[in-house]
Amino acid sequence: MTKAHPSPRRVALAGASGTIGSAVLRRLQAEGHHVAALPRGALADADGLADGFRDDRIEVVISCIASRSGAPDDALAVDYGANARLLEAALAAGVEHFILLSAICVQKPRLAFQHAKLRFEAELAASGIGYTIIRPTAFFKSLSGQVKRVSAGKPFLIFGDGELTRCKPISDDDLARFMCQCIDNPGAMGKVLPVGGPGPAISLREQGELLCRLAGKEPRFRSVSPAMFTLAEKVLTLGAGVSGWFAEKAEYARIARYYATESMLVLDPDTGEYSAEHTPEFGSETLESHYRRLLAGV
Repeated sequence: MTKAHPSPRRVALAGASGTIGSAVLRRLQAEGHHVAALPRGALADADGLADGFRDDRIEVVISCIASRSGAPDDALAVDYGANARLLEAALAAGVEHFILLSAICVQKPRLAFQHAKLRFEAELAASGIGYTIIRPTAFFKSLSGQVKRVSAGKPFLIFGDGELTRCKPISDDDLARFMCQCIDNPGAMGKVLPVGGPGPAISLREQGELLCRLAGKEPRFRSVSPAMFTLAEKVLTLGAGVSGWFAEKAEYARIARYYATESMLVLDPDTGEYSAEHTPEFGSETLESHYRRLLAGV
């Protein structure tokens, strides 16, 4: 994607309080854009949003909102519903460009939140508004849950042999920079853009080896079988018909199994396999530098 050098724009940002959204907000402000950060509650009223967009003369809408749990009801309400109202308001107010933060995992949709995201992606693409859909790979935050565990001398948890999945994680700030470069960029208009961080693609075992080395620990691993999530889903599904609690927990088991077994890379259209080569790289921040910062604070 070619770089853009946009003039300051009037931007409405949904999801500014989230991890990625806050990075996008910082980047927009650093580039001199006028930013209206939309609270989550404002997304319930499309008419009110449209009035606000007109009053603020909004030219670009950026959505970084996503369901917190991935549960079916939450996914429908947020990944689809809140974004649909945001789009309705943008169309009514004559907004020129809608930039959507989606996810690489929608390539192989098996989960409720993935289907909700794809439903909105399709609606956005068919709406007639100028649009850009960004599908990042794994975030640094999602690969940081075992830092304290390893620092305490505990083994790094892997699924299977730790080589079932690979990803090219991207930092919050690099992703924010990529998203902001889409503003006023003809190369980004009407596109679905996958993006990863600096390569090479890394497996779960390699993440563990890296973290152990940086923490000054001998690499130790404990393997968990993804089959345990399959079993949990089957058991919980038995009660899904009589209780929403069981249905929700069954979905969590499906989510866990998905991330334990599916790579966060682009699917090669010719082979149907995940491809590090086909996954674009962007930015300069590495997982190693991120781990170093986290370990310094442990």
